[in-house]
Amino acid sequence: MTDEHHHHTRKIGSLSVHPLALGGNVFGWTADEAESFAVLDAYAEAGGNFIDTADAYSAWAPGNSGGESETVIGDWLASRRNRDDIVVATKVGAGYPERRGLSAAAIKEGIEGSLRRLRTDHIDLYYTHYDDPSLPVEEYLTTLDALVKEGKVREIAASNVTPERLAEALEFSDSAGIAKYVAIQPGYNLVSRDTYEGPLADVAARHGLAAVPYYALASGFLTGKYRPGGTVDSARAGTAAQHLETARGRRVLAALDEVAAAHDAEIATVALAWLASRPTVATPLASARTVEQLPPLLALADLKLTEAELARLTEASE
Repeated sequence: MTDEHHHHTRKIGSLSVHPLALGGNVFGWTADEAESFAVLDAYAEAGGNFIDTADAYSAWAPGNSGGESETVIGDWLASRRNRDDIVVATKVGAGYPERRGLSAAAIKEGIEGSLRRLRTDHIDLYYTHYDDPSLPVEEYLTTLDALVKEGKVREIAASNVTPERLAEALEFSDSAGIAKYVAIQPGYNLVSRDTYEGPLADVAARHGLAAVPYYALASGFLTGKYRPGGTVDSARAGTAAQHLETARGRRVLAALDEVAAAHDAEIATVALAWLASRPTVATPLASARTVEQLPPLLALADLKLTEAELARLTEASE
């Protein structure tokens, strides 16, 4: 982090991060190694230091088995020799390699694979990708705590968990005096608020968790490139375009257009700035397949919306 970026830093547990978390889901999937390196270089040059991936990325792609994103990021870290400047987040439990879940064996296998592919000796932020309802929270938290004690993991976090199980996990960590989740990664954006707001956000607020929302741009809908009657060629076009069918989707787009025009900003930047202003949110998570897609995401760090503008967006998204 260079000095001029210091005032923007957000805290996630003991970690200091740039206001935009860069999603690694596209690396080794829709972005090949050269494109991925270009995006990572541009992000780092802009002062970005928070990269999010998972051991399962991108097992869904034909010919992939999972681990591709971590491998690309690990090769980049090694070739740029900048491991100590970067906060690396990855995840365990979504089924890479074959074993799903959060048993001690699955987590131990998961961390060793991630460390090997990322070519590092520690993970800064380690998420349980999905809760494992077949286990008591005590079991996997104890395994994760051991990784923290060994120095293999700095901080732990949760994604895809119910409010009840999250509260249970946090309370157990407190009572046992062991590693405690410092962050939550929920799906959350202007057209999907109930996926986080309410009981889950309440638990996060009560325990001082930082939220790192994924689907921050609703699979591209909140970039403004999807318009009534338009067609867009993208892997996720179907998902995004669905929001045009709803009154809320159209209201949100109109409000974004208005606020973006007032700031001469991109719609995506405004959508991310709204998210960044929400209670508990530390850094929205967004991915860029090409270097051209990055500037509107990075511009989040410098866009200051007024209370009235934030209220306008909040109201449009009700």
